[in-house]
Amino acid sequence: MFRFLRERRRRRWRAQPPPDAWEGLLREQFALYPRLPPADRAELLSHVQVLLNEKRFEGCRGLMPTGEMRALVAAQAALMLLRRPTDYYPTVSSVLLYPGAFIAKVNEPVAEGWYEEEEEVREGEAWHRDYVVLAWDTVQAGARDRDGGRNVVLHEFAHHLDAEDGEFDGAPPLTRAEVRAWRPVFEEAYERLCEDDDLDRPTALDRYGAESPAEFFAVAVETFFMRPRRLLDYAPGVYDQLARYFRQAPALWMAGG
Repeated sequence: MFRFLRERRRRRWRAQPPPDAWEGLLREQFALYPRLPPADRAELLSHVQVLLNEKRFEGCRGLMPTGEMRALVAAQAALMLLRRPTDYYPTVSSVLLYPGAFIAKVNEPVAEGWYEEEEEVREGEAWHRDYVVLAWDTVQAGARDRDGGRNVVLHEFAHHLDAEDGEFDGAPPLTRAEVRAWRPVFEEAYERLCEDDDLDRPTALDRYGAESPAEFFAVAVETFFMRPRRLLDYAPGVYDQLARYFRQAPALWMAGG
């Protein structure tokens, strides 16, 4: 019963006409938006309506999120929801926005069973449950494609697609048949990136993806949308698996990349 009521609310939100200001905002500040087919742009705006109604947006360190800021973040997250069934990032309840990079405390292993708390400067973070944390200046740079193909919103929300099966393991929920096709392709590409990183060889993917399979997945998703032809050249199998999962082929509608 609850699921039925939730889906009815979502249909109502999707059916509402989006604010007129969104079209101009996204054309000006979200470089991928004008490149989408018209039907995808309309679907994206409908998903934005749902995300803004279901997720909380909270400012940190004095930042007060405006309606435009919330819409720009939601539009980038909505890009990964097009053309497929979605539960709208069920592991995300809130988006925390900082003006810029923020300090995160992490536990680093120093010996078996022993950890040392350290501080790291970050521009984005995905908590296993509930939160996505973003630096607003990095959000803007990624949306405008002024960050070398990096996009912090796509990266952190990709982690939550990964987590929908209960863990950050480098793969979203898949059928057994999909896993059989996915695993060898991603494992081979991850090992290649790790080797390229170790040998300091040029690579089409952000070297941060060599940190773990989960980070590799998030980096691959960023590149799939932001620099699809680069991913297609570097790891065509990864591009193909992501194209099947997202039901999109950005290499066809991107003028460059």
